[in-house]
Amino acid sequence: MITRIIASLAALSVSLGFCITAALAEEMVAYKVVDDIEIQDSLTGKPGDPAQGRKLAIDRKLGNCLACHSLPIPEQQFHGETGPDLAGVGSRLTPGEIRLRVVNPKLVNPDTMMPAFYRVTGLNRVMKDFAGKPILTAEQVEDVVAYLMTLKED
Repeated sequence: MITRIIASLAALSVSLGFCITAALAEEMVAYKVVDDIEIQDSLTGKPGDPAQGRKLAIDRKLGNCLACHSLPIPEQQFHGETGPDLAGVGSRLTPGEIRLRVVNPKLVNPDTMMPAFYRVTGLNRVMKDFAGKPILTAEQVEDVVAYLMTLKED
């Protein structure tokens, strides 16, 4: 469905004299939200890399999870306090529930301040350089999901 929407927008943009790159259309992967709580299927069809996901979670220019969440990453200072503590999240949520929260948390909680990391439409006040681009790629989303699933309660 998302792929069809992007294709339709691409056709419309060409007719209006704008350009949407083929890379954008290829970059976005269609997904299905199940029971309004999860995206069960991997966006890439394969598991993510937890080590890479950890790097993304602490990268202040990409995932930036630490801006709002506390994580069991003692070598990093200044963990956020506005979002829930993510220690043990892998015991509380399924991979699909985490995936939905990373892709588009507004589908779980419309009032959340957490950004959608895999969404390009329906956004407000997007910087020109980032318009039409997700914060994370599908592979990066899967890496973050894989990392967060390693965070189990004792």
